[in-house]
Parts: sequence; structure tokens; C-alpha cells
Amino acid sequence: MKAYINKKAYDFEEGESILTVARRNGIFIPSLCHFQPLHHRPATCRVCLVQVTDSQGTRMTTACDTPLRDGLIVDTFSKKVRDMQRMQVEMILADHHQDCAACARHGDCELQDLAEAVGLSRNRFADLLQKPAASRTVDQSARAMLRDMTKCIRCLRCVTVCRSIQGVAALTVDGKGLGTAIGVGMAPDHHSSACIQCGQCTLVCPTGALAERDENDTVLDYLTNPDVTTVFSFAPSVRVLMGDEFGFPAGSNVEGKIVAALRAIGADVIIDTDFAADVVIMEEGTELLGRVSNGGTLPMFTSCCPGWINFAEKHLPEILPHISTTRSPQAVLGALAKTYLPKQMQMDPARIKTISIMPCIAKKDEAARAQLARDGVPDVDVVISVREFARLLRRLGVDLLNIPPEPFDNPFMSASTGAAVIFGTTGGVMEAAVRTVYAVLNGKELQGIATAPLRGLDGVRTAELDLGPKVGKVKLAICHGLRNARILAEEVLSGKSPYTFIEVMACPGGCIDGGGSSRVKGQYHPGRVRRQQSLYEMDSNMVYRQSHNNPQIKALYDNYLEKPNSELAHHLLHTHYTNRYEQSCAGIEENMKKITLAE
Repeated sequence: MKAYINKKAYDFEEGESILTVARRNGIFIPSLCHFQPLHHRPATCRVCLVQVTDSQGTRMTTACDTPLRDGLIVDTFSKKVRDMQRMQVEMILADHHQDCAACARHGDCELQDLAEAVGLSRNRFADLLQKPAASRTVDQSARAMLRDMTKCIRCLRCVTVCRSIQGVAALTVDGKGLGTAIGVGMAPDHHSSACIQCGQCTLVCPTGALAERDENDTVLDYLTNPDVTTVFSFAPSVRVLMGDEFGFPAGSNVEGKIVAALRAIGADVIIDTDFAADVVIMEEGTELLGRVSNGGTLPMFTSCCPGWINFAEKHLPEILPHISTTRSPQAVLGALAKTYLPKQMQMDPARIKTISIMPCIAKKDEAARAQLARDGVPDVDVVISVREFARLLRRLGVDLLNIPPEPFDNPFMSASTGAAVIFGTTGGVMEAAVRTVYAVLNGKELQGIATAPLRGLDGVRTAELDLGPKVGKVKLAICHGLRNARILAEEVLSGKSPYTFIEVMACPGGCIDGGGSSRVKGQYHPGRVRRQQSLYEMDSNMVYRQSHNNPQIKALYDNYLEKPNSELAHHLLHTHYTNRYEQSCAGIEENMKKITLAE
């Protein structure tokens, strides 16, 4: 079949939309709500207007939800089309509180880009609509995120990613008319809602309606306070994410440049969260072996992802006994940075402030958990996302692109292994655990250390591995994205799960696609494959590739913790979980399921 777009013939398949065929052939049609792979609610923004002509006459229509038909004539750039597109953008922009200078997406706003694309030079409707927009909800109750509905333009991307990708369904379309905006179901506020603060909605929001809670000023207060000793650390995936913010090719390893940048802004101590990831493997692996040997609760789920922990506590609290009690790497590092590190470096622990740089927004919420504090003092004082850290460096005039790289030099908590590096991708925690568990059981290293069945980007992956004569073959499962996690968890609760160990990452792709990572306009996780490859390349080039072989880990246990799961290790490095279903999801869950099923 053939149709004509701007007087030129194009082939197409039945059912393809005008917008799909136009984009495939390099024809620009402005749009906002059309956002692959999330385009399940077409024509909500109505910016992709085009003029079509057929036997029934000439009319205006939206390109994203209008299928091409044989012989259809499409005009995407006539004066009438341009005027209609411009007027639609005027109305969207007017129905939006235009406090751009203070917006989380200042300089990175898709709505501003759209206004430029349609040639908007003035807004005739600003005075008419600004007041209703400014009266919408601004919700600051959540510990990790801000929900500013004065900036919401109702594109529904966030609703789609929350329901269709994550299966959480915490976001709803509330209100009517000019008061319509994205709400949090029947909850009184964001903090009390079913939201697990994974931050995936912040990646797709084209404006600043949904954003991370910016804590850079707190970091600057610490850096400029002579009575504070700042201890900075950054997660495994951050080294392949930060480059995106400064023009590096996707997946570039900028570890040394991050270290140099932290020194340039005045960090007192720089340690590697990878070190803590190795500690997690020692603790979690020992816990798994204990459960297998002593008839403990199986299968055991990993515990390093705070989005997954929030999901379990709020949506599936029955699964909590199956989750490892080992803290996440961030929480492990915070505990050791305020106990072990000051002993080794003769520092006053009361002066220490720990700052984590994370790919994850839910890590902010994790740091505020009461069970991860001692005597009311949090082990992790501040968490900033990759996006926040990039803004901080720009504020201080540090250009990551041109700063010479520097190595870690802390002799107590900066050495790491390949096993820790791959924590940054889906499957990495499982593979790291298998390497150490096998060695502990058999007294020798696992041959063919790169475990192919555990790698990839399929939403759910399974493998059967022989761990030697003491345990035999075990079945393992890996999933990323909470819709997939729910499937595996419900299988466990039904008593039908064949697995011994299950890894869960809330964000699709794992930490390489965390809710606090870099945003690319109009795209969802575009650098995923290259980021994952980069982490595996780093792993293959490491001197040590198993957590138990890290010399600083050996020193930690020899000089301080004694052994994995010792009394001191359990006190510092393990935690407990809380059933939050009643306060967050009771009465809402059934409604959410109905909404999801209806879609």
C-alpha cells in the first residue's frame, strides 16, 4: 500500500499510524505524549496535528492514532497545520505554571523544546489559564520525590510507566477540567500512597511535574563546614552513567574522573560503594547457605534494591520473610563509614557526614529508614542522584569531560572486585553471589566465571547451576521491573516456586536504568545495552573478580567483623522490614487491580 506525505509516496503496512511512517522516513511531526515504548494513550497532547485528504474530504487529525490508508494524502507542514500545532502548544504551555528558572528540568524541558519546534513566539492564552494551573497540588510529603502538579501537562507518560512497566499503579488521573492532574489514588498524600519511589516516572516526565528531591544545598553546607568530615561514595553503575551528563559516549567508564571531581569540590574522604557490594555478597551469600543448610525460609530474595523493598512492604508484605536481611551496599557502607572507617583513620565519627551518589531515587527514601539509623542518627546522611551530582558539578564549575582522572586511594574501603562492579546491572548480584557461594562450598573457584545464563536483558531469566556435591543443582531466577517481580513473588506465595535464590531489581535493566539516572528527551533507557556491556568489560579486566578475594574485605573481617554473619556483622550490616500494606495500600489495592485489568 502507498500513501502520500507532503506530496511524496511512501510504502506502509496495514495498521501503521501516520506518525510511525513519518518518523521512519525522517519526516518531523512535533509530539509530546508519543513516547516509545510507552505510547499506550495516544493523542493526549494533540500536538501531532496533520491535514489529511481522502474521498471524504479534507480534515485535521492527530498523526499518532490515525492509521494510514491506501491513497491517503497527508500534509504535515502547511500554514494551517503549523497554526493549529502552534495553538495547541500555546494552550498546553499556558495550562502550566511557568516558573522555569526554579524548575527541576530547567534547560532540559521537552515542553520548551516543543514550543521552539512549532515556532511559538508569544502565548495568547497565558493570562486565561495560568491561575488555575498555579492552584494545583504541590506535594512534598515523600522523602525522595516532589510532585508539582502546577507543572503537569497531562501527557500521561508517568501513569503509563507506573502501570504498564512497573505494575504498581500508584498514579491516577484525578480531577476534571482545568483542575485535572496526576494524583496518588485514594491516598491523602504522596508519602502515604502506593508509590514505591522508584523514580521511573521522573525519567519520562517531560516537564518538572515529577522530580527527585534536590539535596545539593545540604551537600554544599557540609562541604563548607569546617566541623564536618565529608565521606563521599558512589554506586557501581554511576561510573557508566555520569558520562552521559557531560557528553561522553553511552556507557563510558568515568570512575577516575568522578574521583577527581570529588576531590576538586573538597571531599575529605572518597570511598567506593563497590567495596560495600563485596561485603553484601559475603553477608548475603552466608545467609543463603545458612537457610539452605538449616531449613530456613526459601527461596531467598535479594535485598539491595530499595524500590523492591518498598514494593514488598507496601504491596506484598507476605513475601518479607523470604527477603535477605542483609542491608543494601549503600546502607552497609554508611554503617562501616561511621564505625570501622573512623577507627582505621583515627577520625571522630560524630563529625562524619556520609554522602552517597546513586542512580536511584528510592535510595533517598532508604537512607531515611529508622532501622538504618543508630540512636536516631542515620548511617547515610544525604543521597544525591546522578542528575543532582551533575548539577552540583556544574554549579561549582567542574567539567567532567576535561578533568584528568585520579584513582581511589583510601587503603581501607576503596578496593573492589569485578563481582561488585556488575551489581550495577540486572543479574549482577546473582552472578556475584554464585561466584562466592560456589567457592565457599567447594574450596575452589568457579570455572568459567562469567555465568552466561544469568546475563541478558529479558525481564525474567532462570538458570540451573550445579553448586557442587554439598548442595547439588539449584534453580535461580532473576527479574527486573516490578511487574515481573510480582509474578515471581506470587508464585512463591502460592507454594509453586522451584527456585532457591531470586534477584529482583525494581528498575528495568537494574541500576544502569535507575530512576535517578540521566534523562534523554523522547527516549526511555536508550543507553541500556552499552552500559551493561561496559560493566561486564570492567569485570573481565579486574584483578579480583570474586568478593571473597578482595584484600580489603579480608582485612575488614580479620580486624573488625571476625566473620560473615557474626554478632557484630549482624548488628551493623543487617536489617528488618515492616508491613506497610495497611497504611499505604489497604483499600487501594483492589481498585488498582481493577484499573490495570481494565486496561
